[in-house]
Amino acid sequence: MQSHTRRLLTVITEAAVESILVRDLDQLNAHGYTITDARGKGNRGVRDAGWEASSNIRIEVVCDAETAEAIAAYLQEHYYADYAMILFMSDIEVLRPTKF
Repeated sequence: MQSHTRRLLTVITEAAVESILVRDLDQLNAHGYTITDARGKGNRGVRDAGWEASSNIRIEVVCDAETAEAIAAYLQEHYYADYAMILFMSDIEVLRPTKF
């Protein structure tokens, strides 16, 4: 079985910006993404999804390293100041490289 290295960019942020982020990801050449609900606690308090304003989402994007770094730089520049958002990246192995 042959695998190929790609980058996983994970974004955890406020659900309120989901539609804007999706548009940005499309414009920044993400081939796809997965969005799930997220709950947890951070320096801005507990995000328990008890009501829409306290909901978080987790967005995962698998792509090449250049695209992941470009997306991360854009999100840091445009969202960090005004929204609860964390980003992290890791190298992963994929079995279908043409999808990413």
